[in-house]
Amino acid sequence: MQDDGNENAENAENAENDENDENGDDPFDAGGPYANVYDDIIDDVVLVNVLGSDDPFGDPGGIGSGFVVGDHVVTNAHVVGDANDVELQFRDEEWREGEVVGTDSHSDLAAIAVDDRPAITDGLSFAADDPVIGQEVLVLGNPLGLDASLSQGIVSGVDRQLPSPTGFAIPAAIQTDAPVNPGNSGGPLVSLDGDVLGVVFAGAGQTIGFAISAQLADRVIPALIEDGEYEHSYMGIGVSPVGPQIAAANDLEEARGVLVSEVVPDSPADGVLEPIDGETAIDGEPVPTGGDIIVSIGDEEIPNEARLTAVLALETAPDETIDLEVIREGESQQVELTLEERPDVDLP
Repeated sequence: MQDDGNENAENAENAENDENDENGDDPFDAGGPYANVYDDIIDDVVLVNVLGSDDPFGDPGGIGSGFVVGDHVVTNAHVVGDANDVELQFRDEEWREGEVVGTDSHSDLAAIAVDDRPAITDGLSFAADDPVIGQEVLVLGNPLGLDASLSQGIVSGVDRQLPSPTGFAIPAAIQTDAPVNPGNSGGPLVSLDGDVLGVVFAGAGQTIGFAISAQLADRVIPALIEDGEYEHSYMGIGVSPVGPQIAAANDLEEARGVLVSEVVPDSPADGVLEPIDGETAIDGEPVPTGGDIIVSIGDEEIPNEARLTAVLALETAPDETIDLEVIREGESQQVELTLEERPDVDLP
């Protein structure tokens, strides 16, 4: 006969295992949390095939990824290119035709309409909260044309700037060490709750991949669906980081903000902001002087160019008047600037 102490210990262990089973945290569960997320959302992940492409293994053109949001499929603009129609393959293995209803090269996002979306899809949601460095993430998509693949990693960085063919940087991007390969582009980067943190953009190496943030996508995609395009805010300036030498050359108490290095003629900043107009030598090296140093937009501090572009992209719109705090000739000043829409650019 088992004594009471052993029986109580066994009951406690069984109760703990039951609780783990209910929470999906059972250490002996062969699937685990990654498998649970995969099962929950893979039906909404799509293989995107660009018609007429001669590249069967990845972007640009050829095979990419996408995912369902509402009644549309989200992917990268560079995946669909100039195509008006693409082929979409869902998890039911059937092909459907999709119509590209809008693209935005500045954010590298595209929206695709599909009339006969399969019943197995529920649609994914963009995350409301910003990603946290160190947070576990999953990437779903079709790397090298291998459909319905899963990779795992963490958020390695936030507020990254990505290059775009328009010459304007894509702001507020997410860096991850989850493996990302050609063909993953356009797929979702998701949290372990299954929320979309970003739209996979590209991989830059074995341990570095990037995604366009959910915050930017959630602004751009609805406009692409409604209007076929998205209007980005435009100031018309070039900026440089403010390091110790620039701070010393411009009599600043501390190195902060961004230096206005140039102002585009006839842009919103023309006549409002002042660019650099001279230079001085520090330790034998030329250092620019005389330009405005932007330190805040409204209540948002601007410590660097990445934050400047993120605030403009996520918190402003064309025709909006913004309040800038600048340091001009060593003194803090408040100036107003009315934003415009970015001008058209010729893509390469």
